[in-house]
Amino acid sequence: MGCGDVGLRVARDLGRRVRLLALTSSPARGPALRARNITPLAGNLDEPASLRRLAGIATRVVHLAPPPGEGQAQWWRDPRTLALARALRRRTPPCSLVYGSTSGVYGDCAGAWVDETRPVAPRTPRAQRRVDAERVVRHLGRAGVRASILRIPGIYAPDREGGTPRERLAKGTPVLDAADDVYTNHIHADDLARACAAALWRGRPQRVVNVNDDSALKMGDYFDLAADLYGLPRPPRVPRGTAQDTLPLVLLSFMSESRRMDNARLKRELRVRLAYPQVADGLIPPK
Repeated sequence: MGCGDVGLRVARDLGRRVRLLALTSSPARGPALRARNITPLAGNLDEPASLRRLAGIATRVVHLAPPPGEGQAQWWRDPRTLALARALRRRTPPCSLVYGSTSGVYGDCAGAWVDETRPVAPRTPRAQRRVDAERVVRHLGRAGVRASILRIPGIYAPDREGGTPRERLAKGTPVLDAADDVYTNHIHADDLARACAAALWRGRPQRVVNVNDDSALKMGDYFDLAADLYGLPRPPRVPRGTAQDTLPLVLLSFMSESRRMDNARLKRELRVRLAYPQVADGLIPPK
């Protein structure tokens, strides 16, 4: 579910060892999916009746579709995940399900190290909807599904659309002064895909796993590093008070939360060895 960039990377890693199916609401995607050895299934997470065919069809499920955006009546709910859960329970449920959540469910942690035992404290409607989705996924455990919830920070990769900070650096978008800066977390799209595949078989029941690399960079330092790697000017630094007057609200929301994510469970339980443990390892395409 949600067979976009990361979903296609998961399918690539699984290869021909399993039969692969992908839900899609676009018939035009059919040929491209089949070319990757993926059988398309017509359906739409926003139309629950179209999901009936999912019942009993798969033994393992990766759910990477985001919740709907703004404008729904119950802004804190994720009706897509609820519709999927109801469809999967109609017949024999899958033995495992991997759900791609967000690190935003932790809210602002003032730069503290965060492991999976920390209580959630979402500060945005987007993060609140993810918390609701996590609750629905955990509830599937009562039906015998071994559910894994992956909390994912910023995804990057040179071959991913919008997967590097080049465009933002080229625009000269400011970052915060060092005194006001926040810690940010990252994961290369290929490492995320490998984590999803590993969780399908190795994830413990109803377990949350932080999926992030080993870097512990503040946001401004991350963009400075990227600028140096790309040979671009470093972004200007501004105090938080000025940033609130000049930067978009979406960007400001990311600048209002600071945390450093602990990934010990990713390595110990899922046994994932990161191909890109530091962002400097993955921002430049291999030659």
